[in-house]
Amino acid sequence: MSQIIESTAARIRETVHSATTGLVEREQLAELMVLAAVAREHLLIVGPPGTAKSAVVRRVAAALGGRYFEYLLGRFTEPAELFGPVDLRKLREGTVETDVAGMLPEAEVAFLDEVFLGSTAILNTLLGVLNERRFRRGHTDLPCPLRVCIGAANALPEDESLAAFADRFLLHLFIDPVPDHRLEAMLTGGWQADQAKVTHFADLTDIDLLGGEVARVNMDEARGALANAIRKLRGAGLSLSDRRIVKTQRLIAAATVLAGRQTATEADLWPIFYVLPTREAQTSAQEVLRDSLVSAANPTLRAAVEHATLQPVSRATRLVEAARSCLHEQDTPSMRTIAEALLREIDANFTPRSLPEELAVERARLIERTHTDS
Repeated sequence: MSQIIESTAARIRETVHSATTGLVEREQLAELMVLAAVAREHLLIVGPPGTAKSAVVRRVAAALGGRYFEYLLGRFTEPAELFGPVDLRKLREGTVETDVAGMLPEAEVAFLDEVFLGSTAILNTLLGVLNERRFRRGHTDLPCPLRVCIGAANALPEDESLAAFADRFLLHLFIDPVPDHRLEAMLTGGWQADQAKVTHFADLTDIDLLGGEVARVNMDEARGALANAIRKLRGAGLSLSDRRIVKTQRLIAAATVLAGRQTATEADLWPIFYVLPTREAQTSAQEVLRDSLVSAANPTLRAAVEHATLQPVSRATRLVEAARSCLHEQDTPSMRTIAEALLREIDANFTPRSLPEELAVERARLIERTHTDS
């Protein structure tokens, strides 16, 4: 079974890579979608408009297949726009049932933009869909095949009732515009992204296969490490609810199977970073948990690990992979632009003394390529 898990995780890795081609700095969003789907949890994305949130979700959903539902909520959105209209034929017979054909209750992957703008009626119904995977409205009571729901917003809500709803999304990702040293890569990738084709290396059956293995993961070693990490967070004034702490175990187990293993270790502890509900808490946790996450690694979810831990090793691994991929491309102006952007990113993150040897080799090759082509 371990070989099946490993090969399935590798297919998912290729799918994520294909889906994020040209979408710079958004790999961690795609990877967290996969992590959430395998763990049967949900993801909240918080960031300004125009940061490719929707583009990433659509491309990953398209790559995995299955029934997809997307909606932009507003103050005047009616429940029927998400869940379906009342079945008029049955209403005439005295039964209030909802026609859910093609609507959210039938979706396997869902994306709700501006999710906090939904009315109380919408959010209350959504709670049942998210928590229990059941849709209840009137006489209608249906199981939902939902693997993962991705909510998006420009900011976290201040209203207490909405904050409670936000807490139902176990994973929180805060994204920003692409940084200066990656602007050239963003421009090049954005120019090519519309023409890029997503290759279907994996699908929802692979997600389900790994999801079925989550409950079988041996958590004995990781459980103690998780408890120690929680104590460190509490000592720094960063608290998590008991419910979120318990559910974090599912994320750690999901990370384990996505790494191709069946026994969780301290290397799989990193999802706890994304369970912290605010940007400020996550920023503080990176320092508090630095020693606890020093061994964090995942070959399938590299960008998510790097973003969570800020560890030089995970960042160097991604840059080595990106450099080698670039060097395999044909000599074109766009390839040279990407190579120059990679050199800027390497130099922005490492000094000559801290530069890992493997990355130093690829940096030298990039310099040689750009100088030769010029």
